[in-house]
Amino acid sequence: MRATLRWAHSDLRTHRGEALFLVLATAGIVASLLLATALFGYATNPWQRVFAQARGAHVWLHTDRAADAGELAALDGVEAVAGPYPTASATVAVRGTRASVELRGTAERPEVGRPLLTAGHWIDPADPDGVVLESRLARALLAQPGDTLALPGTPRTLTVLGIADSPERRYRPGEQPGLVWAPPAAVPDPGGQVIGLRLTDPGETDYAVQRAVTVLGAGAIGQVSTWEQARAEAQGDNRLLGQVLGLFGLGALLAAGLAVHGAIGTRIRGHLRDISVLKAIGFTPGQVVRVFLLLHLAYALLGAVAAAALTQAFGSRFPGRLGDAVGVWQGLPGHTVALVAVPACAVLFIGATTGLAAWRAGRVPPVPVPRPAAARGGGLSGAARGALGLRVLRVPVRGRGARGAGGSGVRGADGPGAPAPAKTGVPDPGEAAGVRELEVRVPPALVLGWHKAFARRPRSLAAVARLTLPLLLIVVAMSAWTTIDRFHTRPEQVGLPTALTVRADDRGTRALLERDPRVAAAYPGVEVAALVPGQTATIALRGLGTREEPYPYALAEGRRAHGPDEAVAGQGLLDLLDVQVGDWVRMTVGDRPQILHIVGRSIEPENAGRVVSTSLDTLRENDPGLTPTLYQLRLRPGADPEEVAARLAASGPEGLEVHAVANPADGLSPLRGVVLGLIAVLALVGLIELLTTIGGTVREGERDLLALKAIGLSPRQITGVTVTATGCTTLAAVLLAAALGLPLAHWLIDAQGASSGIGAGIARAPSPGLLAAVGAAAVLGAAALAAVPSARAARRRLADTLSAVA
Repeated sequence: MRATLRWAHSDLRTHRGEALFLVLATAGIVASLLLATALFGYATNPWQRVFAQARGAHVWLHTDRAADAGELAALDGVEAVAGPYPTASATVAVRGTRASVELRGTAERPEVGRPLLTAGHWIDPADPDGVVLESRLARALLAQPGDTLALPGTPRTLTVLGIADSPERRYRPGEQPGLVWAPPAAVPDPGGQVIGLRLTDPGETDYAVQRAVTVLGAGAIGQVSTWEQARAEAQGDNRLLGQVLGLFGLGALLAAGLAVHGAIGTRIRGHLRDISVLKAIGFTPGQVVRVFLLLHLAYALLGAVAAAALTQAFGSRFPGRLGDAVGVWQGLPGHTVALVAVPACAVLFIGATTGLAAWRAGRVPPVPVPRPAAARGGGLSGAARGALGLRVLRVPVRGRGARGAGGSGVRGADGPGAPAPAKTGVPDPGEAAGVRELEVRVPPALVLGWHKAFARRPRSLAAVARLTLPLLLIVVAMSAWTTIDRFHTRPEQVGLPTALTVRADDRGTRALLERDPRVAAAYPGVEVAALVPGQTATIALRGLGTREEPYPYALAEGRRAHGPDEAVAGQGLLDLLDVQVGDWVRMTVGDRPQILHIVGRSIEPENAGRVVSTSLDTLRENDPGLTPTLYQLRLRPGADPEEVAARLAASGPEGLEVHAVANPADGLSPLRGVVLGLIAVLALVGLIELLTTIGGTVREGERDLLALKAIGLSPRQITGVTVTATGCTTLAAVLLAAALGLPLAHWLIDAQGASSGIGAGIARAPSPGLLAAVGAAAVLGAAALAAVPSARAARRRLADTLSAVA
């Protein structure tokens, strides 16, 4: 045991840099996996907790006032019914901030879909103007209990009595109105009612919606929302962040395991004689294996414990959503189990890969086997021998003092080995003038370095593969960064051609908007809820622009909608209806059927892609009295959306609502820091593998040192052989990572876009200049790292070289 500890201590002192990198890489990997676990828990558990405590409804039906909720209670599978509650659409304002809301009249606190108060108290029957705000709406308005809300266009005001959490669909400016619970007296002229259904089996949600629509009639249904939609919105970008962290964390863990495996294998090949000596003095194969295994398990355990401790102590202090996620995750029941299980699994994985490599050390015989004089496959190939004699350039040089040799790869045409010129008796004009020719040949260090990098194919391919994995993941991370940046720099290419949404019923609104000097175009439109075939869900049917001035959709497939009854649809709608571009679809708006021909697939960041869009003229053919209720504004380059919105709201009529178009990338801003951190972790893993490759190349070159010196290579040229070999290995890994990483990143990003409903076609690769810069930095960095140890080895004493060869 004492000898084992001394050997482990000696190994640690010899490879301190590699040990430090292993600890740091393991810490980064475990931290990313723990943050991914926290984000998954933060995305799912809070909404699930609110839904369970509130006894949330699985289906909410917005109907006209004549619908009978009693018939719904008798349906099979319906456990309880909430409502009906009278509803009215309104706009509230406080301290200059406006929001569209749904006023819901509730005499008593509901039993199904029960709001969970977080501040203040519930509605007081003695206060007819007292209301309770949904928490997300309250945050958007910066409202607190006691604040007064104005209703623009009316003399009425409302007083905030409380703030409550709700499992229903969350407030989104310009898309989903916020929820306000109010006494029935505060809703004097309701435009409809809402009914909630709590089901015995949530898996039968679509069937329950179909039965409810059949009972009430399609014309009575205005909108249907389900618990699945509310959960997806609540999870939102947090789940995507968790997926990214988890994917890169697992990839980095695999890369680290392979790097450790390669490091131990290289170290075993370099210390076969030492291992044989240990066995000769009494070490058993099991003891040799345990030394390598326990040493690297200690590195992994140290990094994992450090990551777990730092995440537990400082994770909640991260800025933004990451800190919130860790803080909530630390209060969840499974937090302690995950905090122990994730690092333990990472350590066990590294231990498994370490054990496979250490097993080879246990099989080393106690009596060293002499190495063959020439390694198998070590001879120069015909191409390499041809490259050594390849003439690159012939340069005429005047003067008798010109030297034909003495430079690397440069020799005189009449130097040693060149045939003597024939004596013709006629003096050569060039010779009379003192002109000689110098030949520039391929440097031998370049040819020998290339040969050394790829002579032993299984070992060389393994080194390239291990170095390719972290570089490939870095390419994927760079592609994710580029795609997120595109949402901000080129929003018109990802389905966001406009910057502002204006809602108003005034016919003179368009002229007002187009008079603003910073508004390039104002597209009139309407958006209504439509029942899909089968009557199991509602989608958004939009009519934007006219045939003379079409709306600039971002198309990923097909063509624009020009003719009658033509439309484009988002990926979410195509998946929901199981249709493709070119199909006809039928939907119901109130009592009117609407049949449209899908001629293109648009990139739709809104409503999970469940949007079908056509021109306003097409909708007017079915409803001639249709008038625009919203306008999408495309601003001129350089215009500030907030400044334009404030100016339009101040100059417009009462009731004019101006909202900035929500950008999905706004919620992904923490992903930038995550990507940078992952790139740093992957760079550490790649550095470990690079040091392993350099060390193996230097050790294997020790026995060739005498031969290289014997053929006349200088120490600088011998150093160049090792540097070239390392650079060639890195260059091969860079090219392979780019060739595999770009298609993989494109597929992963488009798959995520398709699953979220936005649709494929949003992925963008990094610029060729950036890829070339990263690749050049990797190759030059590898060459620089290899220069110092290879130069030290090239200047070793003759006795040391003979000892290494022995």
